[in-house]
Amino acid sequence: FSEILTSLFVSISSILSIYIFYNVMINDYNSNIIISSWISSGTLNVNWSIKVDPLSSVMLVVVTFISSLVHIYSIGYMHHDPHKPRFMSYLSLFTFSMLVLVTSDNFLQLFFGWEGVGVCSYFLIGFWFKKQSANNAAIKAFLVNRVGDFGLALGIFLIFYYFGSVNYSDVFNLVPTLVSEKINFFGFNFAVIDLICILLFIGAMGKSAQIFLHTWLPDAMEGPTPVSALMHAATMVAAGVYLTVRLFPIFTPDALVAIAYVGGFTAIFAATIAITQNDIKKVLAYSTVSQLGYMILAVGVGNYTAAFFHLLTHAMFKACLFYGSGSVIHAMHHSLHDLHDHDTDPQDMRNMGGFHKKMPITSTTMTLATLAIAGVPLFSGFLSKDAILAGTLYFVDQNPQHMILAFFGFGAAAITAFYMFRLIFLTFHGEPKMPKVFEGIHESPSLMTAPLVILAALSTYI
Repeated sequence: FSEILTSLFVSISSILSIYIFYNVMINDYNSNIIISSWISSGTLNVNWSIKVDPLSSVMLVVVTFISSLVHIYSIGYMHHDPHKPRFMSYLSLFTFSMLVLVTSDNFLQLFFGWEGVGVCSYFLIGFWFKKQSANNAAIKAFLVNRVGDFGLALGIFLIFYYFGSVNYSDVFNLVPTLVSEKINFFGFNFAVIDLICILLFIGAMGKSAQIFLHTWLPDAMEGPTPVSALMHAATMVAAGVYLTVRLFPIFTPDALVAIAYVGGFTAIFAATIAITQNDIKKVLAYSTVSQLGYMILAVGVGNYTAAFFHLLTHAMFKACLFYGSGSVIHAMHHSLHDLHDHDTDPQDMRNMGGFHKKMPITSTTMTLATLAIAGVPLFSGFLSKDAILAGTLYFVDQNPQHMILAFFGFGAAAITAFYMFRLIFLTFHGEPKMPKVFEGIHESPSLMTAPLVILAALSTYI
């Protein structure tokens, strides 16, 4: 009952989101619906609202669509788990928090949703709480994100202190009045607006796992695979990129250059780590860190539309890849269970090989998603990566001293293709590494393969 109820409601919201998106794109629909006044104290007036504009309408589709597929996929994946109602309620709460975040018209409602996805990630990563490693990973995710959230909170305090409002529209209009204002922070003199930008970006670094605050994301693989798909594709990690795009009018040129360097370095740094991983989900986790670095690089060079386009295409192919890896792990788990083998790691690619013969749907869909993430022409990832690299080249052309940003971008693109095809070849091609396990491998149930097919199509065409 819990599975049907949650999947039905999230699917309805997904259909409504697509309708809103259509309305925004075709009829130029734009509105800010105030549900109620939330806080009214002195000069602080905060509404609980639903802001619909091109940016939030795209996010609504991404969040609800991927989430509805995750809910449906979970019915098959969590089939034997006795705690399904708890799992489904966490997934729905996660989705709710993300929707609160993307529809806010002020910093306080954004912060509410921001903390909501943080606490839901703690619940979901540590869902199998009897595993010590899952508990450790959940606590790590929570604490690393507290660092980022502290920066975001300080940024919001400064905004209210200097602007007297936390509503986006008021703040954006007042930014020019603060250009020459200085502040002493830890003994250093900063321009107020630069300091606000950096503090807000520290919040984005935590959620979107940029360098120094990236360590929680690979460990987040301890949660069930549907969680990885939801977190890495559509909700938590997308929040940081969404924040930088939404607040782009505030960012100063100096702050943007710093952001570009953080993003570019993260992109290539995480890609080099992905090459060395043997756990199928860890490869995808470091891949996510790298792709988020790409998006942040695009924002930093002023090409925020390309960053947002890549967020959309990445949501599709990364969800497909995580579903595919979940399908493989599911098959490995069952085969090992039948052999009473509790020592072999079902996620280690060195135990796989030749699975294409037994799992043709999973193999084909994952290969299509890999072609997309590798940026092969005629696939969606090619268009979004190409837009980011073109924007970076234009920026470097105008500012030759930042030439290294182009190397970060192109280097990360090349390495991405290498580690993703390594994953495909190790898992689906060649000779089976463990013939006994291979005998018991079979394709996943249709509840799990149907979302894979849908996402593979979207990975190609979106």
